Amino acid sequence: MSKLDKTEVLSAFEAAYEAVNGKKPEITIKPGWYSIDGGKNMRLADVAALTEELTSGSAGAKAEEKPAKKPATKKAAPAVKAKAAAFNVVTANEEGFKAEEAWIVELAEKDHDCRLPRGVV
Repeated sequence: MSKLDKTEVLSAFEAAYEAVNGKKPEITIKPGWYSIDGGKNMRLADVAALTEELTSGSAGAKAEEKPAKKPATKKAAPAVKAKAAAFNVVTANEEGFKAEEAWIVELAEKDHDCRLPRGVV
């Protein structure tokens, strides 16, 4: 593996980035890591690979053809009553719940599958 010169790699990347995007990149340098325009942290070798992509023109086409974000579809929340049937059905009394009963109720109200803590049947 050859040693990469930090200043050469970063200056080549800045030139390629500016040629493709028309502006200088904002590079945040942390020990051993580089973040470009607030994006994902990457190593110097990754920045060199990204420079090659920019100079070959493949990344420029990708940047211009950004697909529109799909609207998030909201899923219907599952019925809590159906989930409560999986656990023992517990109702509050005058004194409140016991610890075991409180866990059963709390986990039955969540929208995903949960296990009861150890010792709770």
